[in-house]
Amino acid sequence: MRRYLDWLYPGIGLKRWVFVAALGVVLLAYTVFVAVGVAFSDRLLGALGLESLIERRLAAAVLVLDGLVVGALLLAVGLRRLWHFQRTNPETASEMRTAARLARGPRVTAVGGGTGLSALLGGLKHHSSNLTAIVTMADDGGSSGLLRRHMGMPPPGDIRNCLVALADDESLMSRLFQYRFPDGGGLEGHSFGNLFVAALAEVTGDFETAVRESTRVLKVRGRVIPSTLADVVLHAQLEDGARVSGESEITAAERLPLRVWLEPARVDPLPEAIAALEQADLVVLGPGSLYTSIMPNLLVADVREALERTRAWVVYVCNIMTQPGETDGYTTADHLDALYRHGITGMVDAVLVNDTPVSAELAAFYEAEGAVPVRVDEERLRALGVKVVHADVAAIGGDVVRHDPGRLAEALLGLLK
Repeated sequence: MRRYLDWLYPGIGLKRWVFVAALGVVLLAYTVFVAVGVAFSDRLLGALGLESLIERRLAAAVLVLDGLVVGALLLAVGLRRLWHFQRTNPETASEMRTAARLARGPRVTAVGGGTGLSALLGGLKHHSSNLTAIVTMADDGGSSGLLRRHMGMPPPGDIRNCLVALADDESLMSRLFQYRFPDGGGLEGHSFGNLFVAALAEVTGDFETAVRESTRVLKVRGRVIPSTLADVVLHAQLEDGARVSGESEITAAERLPLRVWLEPARVDPLPEAIAALEQADLVVLGPGSLYTSIMPNLLVADVREALERTRAWVVYVCNIMTQPGETDGYTTADHLDALYRHGITGMVDAVLVNDTPVSAELAAFYEAEGAVPVRVDEERLRALGVKVVHADVAAIGGDVVRHDPGRLAEALLGLLK
């Protein structure tokens, strides 16, 4: 019985057509009763001002005909819509109930790239399907870099990770998208998902269409949007004054970047990205590599301007550990100050910091790799004009410290309550 009651859950869109069909049945049944004189009396016709027998019989005939036509029409429309509903919605009632609940969730726009953004999306998708990921297109390493150079297309790697993170379930297709071909052949280093998006872009003639069609293949909860489709290159000025070009070169330079910029400097974003920022309830920057994952999106001038216009909460999620060659020695306020130096002064409302302690053994392991826990200098953060949000959001397992997707999503959505 519970399985059938699930279909009555608000928002599924089934009950209205059941009601229409039922109303048609009732009207047809009543019309039949009228036709045989059971429910339609001369007294009722007299109350309508019809005195003669002929007038009364003509009125009865008209009402019976109208009742048959309207009742049959309502029944046909209801049954047709129910049949169409069954064909186009093969999911179970439970799945549709979940979809209806998620469709009423908050509008969240996440900006970034890399594993940090995909982890965040993996947690948010359990609370809302009104999600938009705005993803950097500056990646030039690995499989994405090869496809970018050889096929002249935007890098698909971060897009692929976000698509899989937002997939409705951990299906075989999701695992297939993340499959990476082993060494020993012409496909070594490539992931199937990257090649799929690349092939789809060739078939459709458009990278944006390829991404959109991939969301249907994976049954994605939300949208994944490149910050721009322009062929951009990320450049950096390092702390010693040297300049390097390319995201992979910046991370390999072993000297901290002081400033990054895109070439070409003026590029067009996708209109959907701008609309997502302006219409959001919550905008999340990070977590992820500060200069090479988050910053390239904000260097798109129209994206930055939309961030300034939005009425949403804008939250920066600070990394738990510093990143060698990119944020060595950075405090939380140093991360925010770097964002401010790149044109978003005053646009961040809150900074979310991790309160989960990192064990001494794990900290020592990370220190040997050149990373330490990011120190929270709360007074300086407040002086920069932001709210500081503390939360236990770290997932510590083995020798890895990462943001826990579930706890991170709950901490961020808690700001909207």
